[in-house]
Amino acid sequence: MSFMSDIHSAAAMTRRRKAAIVVQMLIADGGSMPLADLPEHLQELLTGELARLRRLDRVTMDAVAEEFASELDAMGMAAPGSRDNAITALADHLSPGLASRLQAQMDSVRNGDHWPVVADLAVPVLARIMQSESIEICAVALSKLPVPKAAEVLAKTPGDRARRITYAMSMTGDVTPDVVRRIGRALAQEYGHPPATAFDKAPVQRLGAILNSAATDTREDVLEGLGAKDPVFASDVRKAIFTFKDIAPRVKPNDISTCTRAVDAAVLSTAIAAALAGDADVVASAEYVLANLSQRMAAQLREDAAERGPIKKADAEAAMAAITTAVRELADGGLIVLRDPDQEE
Repeated sequence: MSFMSDIHSAAAMTRRRKAAIVVQMLIADGGSMPLADLPEHLQELLTGELARLRRLDRVTMDAVAEEFASELDAMGMAAPGSRDNAITALADHLSPGLASRLQAQMDSVRNGDHWPVVADLAVPVLARIMQSESIEICAVALSKLPVPKAAEVLAKTPGDRARRITYAMSMTGDVTPDVVRRIGRALAQEYGHPPATAFDKAPVQRLGAILNSAATDTREDVLEGLGAKDPVFASDVRKAIFTFKDIAPRVKPNDISTCTRAVDAAVLSTAIAAALAGDADVVASAEYVLANLSQRMAAQLREDAAERGPIKKADAEAAMAAITTAVRELADGGLIVLRDPDQEE
């Protein structure tokens, strides 16, 4: 390998490669970075990218450093780091009513009332409580929730279980305040903090990632079997699966440019050219991508697609997979939010 083959152009680099370069520059300069705060899968991706770095010319390094400094100037900040700190920092900027309610929630926990913490849990977590705890505890918990949230949680609870919980509510009239406080404390301690687990991703995400890379026949066969045993889990796994045809219905228009910047230009060109010659749903996603890029870039991609001959199936699949992988990584990292296919815009 020649020296020049290790030189990279800053303009052609992925954002992941640029991040690795910035990390290497900071490490070489003796800097300290809280990389442990990142999700472990992002730490692993960064480590792999850093391992692939070789030599960089000074012009490229300066260009990457300048881009990093510009983004840092535009969006850098120090976050509060905890709910208590956030409430304290925002106390003078929130509406008086909301600030008082949040402060009261903090004070109630300090005084032994953990129900505000339970009431603030996400609906899926509360629905899990309805299916995991005893009927009596669920009846008390449902009674302590705000009415709109209680209705939403009840709607996500299986019918027979929901009927038993609602009937048990009729027998909560004699429950003492002390018992209610102890139930609230136990639920807050059990569900208010994420438990230590062996996996950094939920089962739905892990299986979705596997099926993303599986052959179509295998994927559909597995999903059919799951649907027969656990329709809810199968539905959630379908949402976690993301292929090129899902770009149009699930990626928001404003996020398309973010997604395309995360892949090499040559890969994007190959994927679009292959997709435009594919099935209707794949063509729809390719047209959706082009419609949400700049006119100049979209015209260039169309011209490249028209000039290219037939693309090998393996090359087409690899290019489209690179784009969908980039989209999933951005979504997992919280940089974009995918649409829920079961909800209207």
